[in-house]
Amino acid sequence: MTQPSSPSPTATYRLQLQPDFPFAAAERAVPHLAELGVSHLHLSPVLESVPGSTHGYDVVDHTAVRAELGGERGLRQLAATARAHGLGLVVDLVPNHMAVPQPAGLNGPLWDVLRHGPASPYARWFDIDWDGGHDGRLLLPVLGGPLGDELPHFVVAAGDGVLRYHDHAFPLRPGTEELPLPRLLASQWYRLAWWRLARSELNYRRFFTISELIGVRVEDPEVFDATHRTVLRLVRDGVIDGLRIDHPDGLVDPGGYLARLHEGTGGRWTVVEKILTGDERLPASWACAGTTGYDALRHIDGLFVCPQGSGRLFSHYRDFVTPLADEGGDWEETVRRAAYEVVAHDLAAEVERLVRTAARISGRAPRPGDHAPWALRQALRELLVRLPVYRPYAADATRAATDAAMLGRAAAGARGAFRVPEEARAVDLIHDLALGRCPDEPDGDGGHGDPPDAADRADRADFAARFAQTASALHAKSVEDTAFYRYPVLLSACEVGGDPGEPALGPDAFHAYCARVQRDWPTTGTVLSTHDTKRSADVRARIAVLSECPDRWRDVLGSMAEAAVCGVGSGVDGAGPADPMVSWLAWQTAFGLGAPAGGAGAERVAPAVLKAAREAGLRTSWTEPRADYEEAVTEFVHSGPCGPLGAPLAALDAELAPFVRANVLGAALLHLTMPGVPDLYQGSERLHTALVDPDNRAPARFRPELLAELDGGAAPLDLSAEKLRLTATALRLRRRRPEWFGAAASYEPVRAEGPAADHCVAFCRSGRVVTVLTRLSLRLVETGGWWDTGLRLPPGGPWRELLTGREVPGGALVGLSELLADAPVALFAAE
Repeated sequence: MTQPSSPSPTATYRLQLQPDFPFAAAERAVPHLAELGVSHLHLSPVLESVPGSTHGYDVVDHTAVRAELGGERGLRQLAATARAHGLGLVVDLVPNHMAVPQPAGLNGPLWDVLRHGPASPYARWFDIDWDGGHDGRLLLPVLGGPLGDELPHFVVAAGDGVLRYHDHAFPLRPGTEELPLPRLLASQWYRLAWWRLARSELNYRRFFTISELIGVRVEDPEVFDATHRTVLRLVRDGVIDGLRIDHPDGLVDPGGYLARLHEGTGGRWTVVEKILTGDERLPASWACAGTTGYDALRHIDGLFVCPQGSGRLFSHYRDFVTPLADEGGDWEETVRRAAYEVVAHDLAAEVERLVRTAARISGRAPRPGDHAPWALRQALRELLVRLPVYRPYAADATRAATDAAMLGRAAAGARGAFRVPEEARAVDLIHDLALGRCPDEPDGDGGHGDPPDAADRADRADFAARFAQTASALHAKSVEDTAFYRYPVLLSACEVGGDPGEPALGPDAFHAYCARVQRDWPTTGTVLSTHDTKRSADVRARIAVLSECPDRWRDVLGSMAEAAVCGVGSGVDGAGPADPMVSWLAWQTAFGLGAPAGGAGAERVAPAVLKAAREAGLRTSWTEPRADYEEAVTEFVHSGPCGPLGAPLAALDAELAPFVRANVLGAALLHLTMPGVPDLYQGSERLHTALVDPDNRAPARFRPELLAELDGGAAPLDLSAEKLRLTATALRLRRRRPEWFGAAASYEPVRAEGPAADHCVAFCRSGRVVTVLTRLSLRLVETGGWWDTGLRLPPGGPWRELLTGREVPGGALVGLSELLADAPVALFAAE
């Protein structure tokens, strides 16, 4: 943990900037957000990006603030207005990649590289393997079809030195303007190619599998300085107070990058979008305040999943869907199959680059291994698919032992995939190189023969870095973007950082996590909803209730008989007569959204379900869409979950409303009072039901008049208003008493006493704040309620409940049926 040089935020509020919501719109929202109680606005990327971008992660110019948002003048005006209202600015920064836009001239540095090749002063900016085939040229997979078919669509503007192809424009290499078209194309520093070649032939690093985003080498000090100069100037000028770092796992050396950034910002509060899995820990050496908070999301959500009920729900899912084990029938097998598919297909180019590097190293090793390319390729694939985390960190001494043990276990499994034991030695080579070791040298220093030369050292460093980068892309694409959509048992568990195979977590696990965060990363970020969550927190809270009533969910689907299943017609591109998996997913999605029957709900649910089907890749996909199947799915959503057949959902919704309320308010209160700095996504201070992007990236809408009414004493009339009151109360307490929640604060569980104790989660912050909430409230009611279960408030006090004004003496044992008589949550303070 690195403590920031300036005060950490007490809470941040994320705004998705876009042409329809520029700096001026954010400025107009400042008075309301200051009144809400946050300390900082959290802005999506602000540097110049592709025109019309609704997210800003496709940066084209690091030297300028995005003109469509209002430019630097607009950003400075927003900062000034925010400062006048006591707010600071945290900005999202994208160091890993830039856009490959159309026309390419929007990205000035890339344009120069395309014109001048490796001799360009900007060639060092981009992660390009000039020796990776294509006669020393950069592959640009932008053509709609094979090159020969697309030749009629090329236009040479010799006077401008530009080659045009539809909306694309590319610079011509000097001196080639007058060549015949075939020779002209062959003479450029780039090779224009059919887009389908990207997966196997690409020779530049990209963001995951998105060829329109090219990797940037920020590990080069000159590149770091050039790409960060504007942002660091804005930090020095007091415009920017903190940073969120996008996708650090794409970088060669995240720890080194963060150290350089820490120095450049003077130690401003910085969090990183690092996704932790299982028991993984953030590297202690990283110069940051912590993560953006997906690990907190996992621990909050898990509290509201019933372990027994989720197991029974899986049984009903299995009966309804009848999936194969590796197509949604077993979580681990589903993940493994998805990983094999992605590493062999989508990331083929990345794997081949590693194969070439490993082969060079092997040929120079003190004891050459005579490893065939196929053996190296198989060793790579088998090792990569067995990594349980996003990536190892070979350059980080604090992770060395952990990563060595993890890779050792993966290697043991990978060797079993080889039929000839001697050929399995390729796994040993890949294992050592992934750890940054020299072949046949366990400690990386001693050895056989001469020390490695400069070329060998460079290759080994390159391999370790690219192995880690490829591992990160593989985990994201195979788990987040594939397996999550093939295993829709309980959709609330299919979230970034989540574990659908074990969706439930108990109070002890939550308390242990919070104690660790307060000790190690007390100003880390925490989130419940983001621009990347597949379902907002309140959608997940609704779906989680189904784990408490799996038989009712079964009965709802069963009441519709065959109409509950999407029928796509036999013989549709071999898709089969029905798709019960997408049907299960569609019904849960509609329930989670609370979608009303008719067009409004269907227009949101149908795109989300289609995206899920394409990501799953079992019946349709982004690259091989099946029109008849997708039309059938859309029609099913309109007529089924969001149509006349959806009436049972409405009845279930009404029946479960009290328990949805408990989940929504409980999750919100946990997020706002647990250790860390809560980040609220735009609109989530109220009831916020949103699905995967673009549904969750619509321009922000605010209700300042509702907050004013509640502040004036009006009672909340619905769950949305109730959540707003709770949120404002907790945020204002954090802002008023930052010492109770910050780095010097404390965290202590408060244990309920009695037969229903497991349904209560309570904790005390710094001896002055007590949070109390209800979990698994439906099961609580079904077992008779709280009975004589009580909660003893800590000594001191008196304790005042901030939502009702009620006072309780310190040390008193209060029955939970009395304490939570009016609401499923309570927030006490001893001021």
